[in-house]
Amino acid sequence: MPLKLLDATVSTFDGVFEKFRSEAPKNKANLILFLADKDPSTNLSWCPDCVRAEPVIYKKLEASSDDIALLRAYVGENNLEKSPASMESGLEVQAHWRSYTGQLGE
Repeated sequence: MPLKLLDATVSTFDGVFEKFRSEAPKNKANLILFLADKDPSTNLSWCPDCVRAEPVIYKKLEASSDDIALLRAYVGENNLEKSPASMESGLEVQAHWRSYTGQLGE
């Protein structure tokens, strides 16, 4: 099975990451995908960008014949309704995956 999925929340991340790291040498690529938590009413991420990106990411990774590990790190619930000011900075962090090198690009 080329694509291995591991899921972690903020509270379980350390333990799951240790397992992910210990198994890393067995894989051609080891990736971490940071996602917003799922909305219980839809079972989809509350983040529209995550909803659009996830199927594309999974399709590409599943098409590979290489052994790939993907750690899905769910980083939290939607706090925008509680504090819209938290997004006012407009800060976005983007990491581009370059081939299977595991390097982050600009």
